[in-house]
Amino acid sequence: MKPVGEVVRTSGGIAVVRSPDEGHPGIGASVVDDQLTAVGRVVDVFGPVDRPYVAISTDDGVHVPTLVGRRLYQRDG
Repeated sequence: MKPVGEVVRTSGGIAVVRSPDEGHPGIGASVVDDQLTAVGRVVDVFGPVDRPYVAISTDDGVHVPTLVGRRLYQRDG
């Protein structure tokens, strides 16, 4: 699994993740938590090139506020 980063805030079903470096997943990539539970998909990448923010549209059933402070990962394959 490749780290996407840590969730820094949420808003309306979107989790905003701060990427640790410029190596972020592309739009449409599947994102999971550390237990390999599906969280959602990347819908936008924005901000500074060296440490961008990644917007993730969460899946139904994901309690978005509980994601703040958690690390998320790109699902392989």
